[in-house]
Amino acid sequence: MPLIPSLHAAIANATIWDAAELASRDPGFDARNFGASALVRPRDVEGVLALVRFCAANGLSIVPQGGRTGLAGGAATAAGQVICDLGAMNRIEEIDPFARTAIVQAGAQLAALQEATAVHGLDPGIDLAARGSATIGGMVSTNAGGIMAFRNGTMRHRVLGLEAVLPDGRVFSDLTSVLKTSAGYDLKHLFIGAEGTLGIVTRVALRLDPVAGASATALVGVPNAASAQRIVRHFLGSTGARLTAAEILWRNFTALMQRALNYAPGQLPLDAPCLLVLGLGADSMEAARNALEDGLAAVWEEAGIIDGLVASSEAQAAAMWRLREETEQIEHAHHLPPSFDVSVPGGALDDYVSRIEAGLKRVDASYAPYVFGHLADGNLHISINTDGPLSHERHEAIEDVLYDGLARAGGSFSAEHGVGLEKRDAYERHADPVKRELASMIKRMIDPANMMNPGKVVSAE
Repeated sequence: MPLIPSLHAAIANATIWDAAELASRDPGFDARNFGASALVRPRDVEGVLALVRFCAANGLSIVPQGGRTGLAGGAATAAGQVICDLGAMNRIEEIDPFARTAIVQAGAQLAALQEATAVHGLDPGIDLAARGSATIGGMVSTNAGGIMAFRNGTMRHRVLGLEAVLPDGRVFSDLTSVLKTSAGYDLKHLFIGAEGTLGIVTRVALRLDPVAGASATALVGVPNAASAQRIVRHFLGSTGARLTAAEILWRNFTALMQRALNYAPGQLPLDAPCLLVLGLGADSMEAARNALEDGLAAVWEEAGIIDGLVASSEAQAAAMWRLREETEQIEHAHHLPPSFDVSVPGGALDDYVSRIEAGLKRVDASYAPYVFGHLADGNLHISINTDGPLSHERHEAIEDVLYDGLARAGGSFSAEHGVGLEKRDAYERHADPVKRELASMIKRMIDPANMMNPGKVVSAE
């Protein structure tokens, strides 16, 4: 029997699309997301189980998908594969305001969870620019970070427990909703950051945090990252307000964004080698703004601040955040620009950026990278000002510049976007060989048929 009728016969209560339907739909951030032969959107765990068992019996591989906002090709598919779309499993099943926990289905969008928890004065403790489309299951599977990771950690630190469907058709159920548990191996961590290569995450228990009553935003011009870090240290030590964001933008990136967003001269009148976007939470908007103004004044000389502007309205704050968050403008300026996502130890940021700018010039004199990222945890995003795709040799040459010495210094070639397809070669060349061997052993043990998202992250050989 052909694939689509067979899927309908095997899986009840699910939406199923064939390749023609997929071709007519928006694939999300990566055009390869809808290369599969079919998409199945189960409505419950039983539907996911039925799909997994069907694919196992028919020798088909499965690629789990959430909001399709990934940037490393972790959700890319090819003909002959079947997509497991978790979008219909989007219920927020439980919020416990006293315990500060939530149990949600994997297809729930981050923005929906933020809205539901805000009613109780709580927040998931993690935020992304793609909050309106990114799903909790996808964020778990990529160990997403975002702008609050310096304070609250990545998804690995937010997850208390989870449920996942395994390749052999069993359900791993560990929906622990307490922080303290010392009961042997904590196996949920196998699925966090695994990009669906070991199983399909279906439900998650999350920690929640109290949310500030109001927030204020400032844009600060500084000479370098070290200056910005002095400002951040000052606000982290403050007891009257809570630092919620510290995003750094190097001049090349800022100039592109101001042009692309058609900001009028003087709309955000700051010109400096780096701009720092600060978010501060407090009990009221007035208290947050006052804390920002007082804090910046207190550290102005010590940090060598060039200029600063505290947003006087929500519209002005939104304009500041657009500079940081509408990074798709890079893709509008360049076709398929090579993009990278690294973690650098905090004290090495200025040296690192200077080194890669010089190193990239040696690869190609026209290269002047766009650099921006999460200052307080050292996560930098780097896009090259050129059209892609590049040749394999040129891409490796760029990687060698960006990744050289990172591991020795305690950093990482992949910070928060995952490995997927885009960083598979880098994973093989830059990840510790013992780590890679252990990861392959775990993959072969749990998924011996290499059925779950094959070709991503780890080698099954």
